[in-house]
Amino acid sequence: MAERHDELEHFTPYLMNRIIARYNRAVETALRDAGITVAQMRALAALAENGPRTVGELSVLTVIKQSTLSRVLDGMEAAGLVQRQAEDGDNRVRRIVLTPAGAAAHKAAWPAMLSMQDQHLKALQPDERKTLNRMLLRVFYDIRHHDY
Repeated sequence: MAERHDELEHFTPYLMNRIIARYNRAVETALRDAGITVAQMRALAALAENGPRTVGELSVLTVIKQSTLSRVLDGMEAAGLVQRQAEDGDNRVRRIVLTPAGAAAHKAAWPAMLSMQDQHLKALQPDERKTLNRMLLRVFYDIRHHDY
């Protein structure tokens, strides 16, 4: 029998990546019923939480490459979920704005996100979940490159 190596189990980025990959697969299935993709949901949630943003800002908030996000936003705009609006009449700068239909889609799909979070964190007690979130936020705020 092969010798077992636990090095990866002690490598936090590896564990985080595996957990998030499984979470995203589960959420993808749950969101399919709402007609929303994971990428669209990230954009909807970021806009609902942070208000109108440029594509570059939204790319940071959603952790989606800008070129990929632009294509996602094209589909969302065609579906009436978002609008691109020129900022103060300057067509060079456009903000992505959540439409009422986008806000409704976010509100309808968000419970699936929360449900998946609960399922994936069920091994933790409520106080452990809060501790985990606080620790992740400390790391996030220490390494982030933007104020958002």
